[in-house]
Amino acid sequence: MKIPKDLKYTNDHEWVKIEGDVATVGITDFAQGELGDIVYVEVETVDETLAREEVFGTVEAVKTVSDLFAPLSGEIIEFNESLEDEPEKVNTDPYGEGWMVKIKFSDASELEDLLSAEEYTEVVEG
Repeated sequence: MKIPKDLKYTNDHEWVKIEGDVATVGITDFAQGELGDIVYVEVETVDETLAREEVFGTVEAVKTVSDLFAPLSGEIIEFNESLEDEPEKVNTDPYGEGWMVKIKFSDASELEDLLSAEEYTEVVEG
């Protein structure tokens, strides 16, 4: 299981990459492994402003459907449209081509609530 040290994480098994005031968000290697083969990613919140913890979309796997929660408050500015045709990218490259959305975040203080790679490792290893 990969947990890149240069990213931040949530207890909901999402990763966050911060570049300026934009956060790229996806689900972690642990999450995609737990879900199994991902067959569909739905995000209909582009151009909407959401509060942290609000649902921004869903990911559907062979055995379940899971909500995706915004790790930071802000506007969903982009959806990785390649996932419409190739949702399996979330399984094969969760930290790269399997990213899901970009959020222009509005409250930098929320960054303090994200987990480091070490803290997230403790979450998944229990």
